[in-house]
Amino acid sequence: MTQAAKSFRQTPLQDKAAAYFKDLQERICAAFEDLETEGATFECTPWTKTPEEQLKGGGEMRLMRGETFEKVGINFSKVYGEFTGKFAKEIPGTTKDDRSFWACGVSLVAHMKNPKVPAVHMNVRHIVTAEKAWFGGGADLTPSEEFAEDTTFFHACFKEACDSYSPDAYDKYKKWCDEYFFLPHRGEARGIGGIFFDYLEDRPEETFAFVQAVGEAFIKAFTTIVKRRMNIDFTEADKHTQKLKRGRYVEFNLLHDRGTRFGLMTGGNTEAILMSLPPEASW
Repeated sequence: MTQAAKSFRQTPLQDKAAAYFKDLQERICAAFEDLETEGATFECTPWTKTPEEQLKGGGEMRLMRGETFEKVGINFSKVYGEFTGKFAKEIPGTTKDDRSFWACGVSLVAHMKNPKVPAVHMNVRHIVTAEKAWFGGGADLTPSEEFAEDTTFFHACFKEACDSYSPDAYDKYKKWCDEYFFLPHRGEARGIGGIFFDYLEDRPEETFAFVQAVGEAFIKAFTTIVKRRMNIDFTEADKHTQKLKRGRYVEFNLLHDRGTRFGLMTGGNTEAILMSLPPEASW
């Protein structure tokens, strides 16, 4: 057994987390397909890495293009390997002698056909290194035209999930989201926020329950908003505004997003990593 393999089962939550993340992917896909008016379904593309590659394990990329969802990707991955020396220094819990890691999660980005419906991102993950194991994730909403009712509802759903974990969690993770999903070169927020959290390693069972609550809050929040807005009439001017907002989305994901960098730096599936990019955008 290699040194890297010794670190892959440090936490009893790894199998439970992986099972929940895979089930969450399945249920979100089913919920989104139910919102499609013309019967569009997800295309499923499993992927694996060979033992000779830097990254091992695999996952499944699911992509759908329809009349409600212009492009939505929902990815599941369960991978392991060894960080390169330079990148390892940025990751908590790696050591000079053990740069191994195990990572599992679900990542989702939806770009909607109707510009009255906001784009959305959601991610939940569990990562294990030589000396640490933690959960991270969150969700945020990016409307091209903001509706106050939707903003309030989206935040309320995630506040409820946060309140089940800690009295100060919502304020802390909302602030983290606002700071993280910000384009410094533009001096503007990517959207109306949500929550963002990372490196949660204390109280692992309670934290895993919180991560599950976040997954359920996402399904409730976003499907409700889509149903409210998907049949509203829109103009070409609305569509142009949406494409400009998508341009900002591209800038953030390619310049600042840590998940994009993590996937590319560890030799992940490039198509799955870049599924977050919209089908059309303008500048």
